[in-house]
Amino acid sequence: MSEIKVKLVRSRIGIKPAQKKTLDALGLKHREMVKTFKDNAAVRGMIEQVKHLIEVSE
Repeated sequence: MSEIKVKLVRSRIGIKPAQKKTLDALGLKHREMVKTFKDNAAVRGMIEQVKHLIEVSE
């Protein structure tokens, strides 16, 4: 299975509570933080919800 790297590029300040919870679930707490995930539908769905705050590389 391939992997996805997700980087938080915008601040969490001023975003909706549901988006904060999604970032918490992804483990992205600070700007410029990078996490690696397995490429699956659940992770893709979370990425879609906060796509304006993150940067994705495969």
